[in-house]
Amino acid sequence: MSEMNDFNARIIEEFRANGGVLGGGFAGMPVVILTTTGAKTGAKRENPVAYRSADDTIYVFASAAGAPRDPDWFRNLVANPAVHVELGTESFDAEAIVVDRPKRDELYAAMAADFDSFREYETLTERVIPVVELRRR
Repeated sequence: MSEMNDFNARIIEEFRANGGVLGGGFAGMPVVILTTTGAKTGAKRENPVAYRSADDTIYVFASAAGAPRDPDWFRNLVANPAVHVELGTESFDAEAIVVDRPKRDELYAAMAADFDSFREYETLTERVIPVVELRRR
């Protein structure tokens, strides 16, 4: 298991043990566990992902901490938009829909206003960081 997989596994374990509340560097950050289906393998993949709720809708951010390419989970949900979401102690299936501009820009700006790390992520990459709506099914 890679270092990133180990890191994610610890975050997921803490999330589930504490009803979706995280401590340490993630204290105060709204996080969901997003389960996608691998684009190539078809395997289920779980990832902790930052989210924002607006107008009773959940949006997740494919920041990859400002990495030069989109995270694997984003590529997975583009290929297979049926996802599973754990939000606190709630769990539900959803359809992932990539948000178009200018709505994407508005949502990202609001997230960056609340969390400095998201403002920094934009400066670390040349790509436009995708925002994805999770529409309950």
